[in-house]
Amino acid sequence: MRTPGTAENGTTTLEERVTGALVGAAVGDALGGPVEGYSPEQILERHGGRVHGIVGPWNGEAWRTARPIAPYHKGDGHVTDDTLMTHALVRVYDTVRDHLDAYAVAEHLVPDLMTTPRWIPELEAEALPLQRIFLAEKWLVARIHYGHVDPREAGTGNIVNCGAAMYTAPVGLVNAANPAGAYAEALDVAGAHQSSYGREAAGVLAAGVAAACAPGATPDSVVAACLALAKDGTRAAIEAVCEAASRHSDFESALVPLREAVAPYDTVGSDYRAPSLGARRPSRLHAIEELPIALGMLLVSGGDYRHAVLGSVNYGRDCDSIATMAGALAGALGSPVPEDWAKAVAEASRLDLWEPAATLATVAREVFERDVARRRVHERAFTAIGGARCSG
Repeated sequence: MRTPGTAENGTTTLEERVTGALVGAAVGDALGGPVEGYSPEQILERHGGRVHGIVGPWNGEAWRTARPIAPYHKGDGHVTDDTLMTHALVRVYDTVRDHLDAYAVAEHLVPDLMTTPRWIPELEAEALPLQRIFLAEKWLVARIHYGHVDPREAGTGNIVNCGAAMYTAPVGLVNAANPAGAYAEALDVAGAHQSSYGREAAGVLAAGVAAACAPGATPDSVVAACLALAKDGTRAAIEAVCEAASRHSDFESALVPLREAVAPYDTVGSDYRAPSLGARRPSRLHAIEELPIALGMLLVSGGDYRHAVLGSVNYGRDCDSIATMAGALAGALGSPVPEDWAKAVAEASRLDLWEPAATLATVAREVFERDVARRRVHERAFTAIGGARCSG
């Protein structure tokens, strides 16, 4: 008799992979939050060594007024907008209970951000998610609700960043073991939010999570699935970073080489808090930094959750989003999220990290059943018009 949560063939179950990915993403987000925006050298100096778990705010008790972080309480296990947006997308899936598109974002995600107060850990208060999310996410509301832009085109003109990619892990999970399907769905969903390489990164991250759910998946197979679908600068950046990552098995030695590998594709520049004039503009030659680095850390760690996330956190720069993505990928592969981290983040953030995973796993099964039924209808219709050809 098999144990609960284990498939009959001994592989990790869908429920375990969904839980690992969503809880893993949230924990990575919380660990990376307090050191976001800083360099590996600054992190080393501030903490007297590398970060190895949950740490407090960069500016200690002065977090409420210290710029540029104020008024957000980043640290002490608090998740950021990455997790708030991820959970919001899960709620959309819970409502629609089928594949999503840009119109689902307009009809469900945007109202969720605008109308329903929720506990915001970084504000230590209940507030509308709209009052916490970054400018690139506020764009969703401005363009779709107030501007009445076609949701499929609303992302055009926005800051090109990782804003859509940081919360598209649920798309990969609903399309578990189907990277191409995840890629296509995420591109549609992200069209409401992002364009250019920001939208592309959302598609590729979702594809990577879907690939990680396949039986026997490895970090190498995940990267291969991403490269098979990625386009333009995003593909080139992943290739460069992962080639550099293949020469390292410890994140400490990989920090500088991975940054050097992604630098030619990153528009932000060396000073993360002072982006260049060409930063975050559409381009076929460039890529966001976060996704290639997350994939690189997945390779460096050999898929180990703790190693991948700590490497992402200590990389600095936009490390909460990097660790969110690396955590989702490693969790979907089946690498366990440390229970003490997950419990501490859930308690500090006042969030149930497991309920969204249970919800999404149920939705994923329902969507798969609908997909099978739809495929059967198509098969019968195609056969009826003489389209079927039997090989051999």
